[in-house]
Amino acid sequence: MYEHLVVFKFNSSYQPQQEQQLVQTLLGLRDQIPGIIGLTAGVNVTEETGNIHGYTLGLRVTFSDQEALRAYGPHPAHQHFVAMLEGIIESVVVVDYPVQG
Repeated sequence: MYEHLVVFKFNSSYQPQQEQQLVQTLLGLRDQIPGIIGLTAGVNVTEETGNIHGYTLGLRVTFSDQEALRAYGPHPAHQHFVAMLEGIIESVVVVDYPVQG
């Protein structure tokens, strides 16, 4: 299995009412892309201060294997989500790693 972690930071063009549409689109990927065995997404509600650096949306996807992870990026459903970010995204952090144990 592989984990795919992503956090998003939006620019000033971003409207907070877009959050639920983005979250729902991300959650929909679970049923559209083969090899996803778990997916969660949501708006950052941390109470920690000083460490979030403006990142307000998070995504965690568990893939069955590395091949499924590689097929995710170019998949049309994922590309649709990427297109939704055009003009509103400032920064994205991505971490992919094999699950140990």
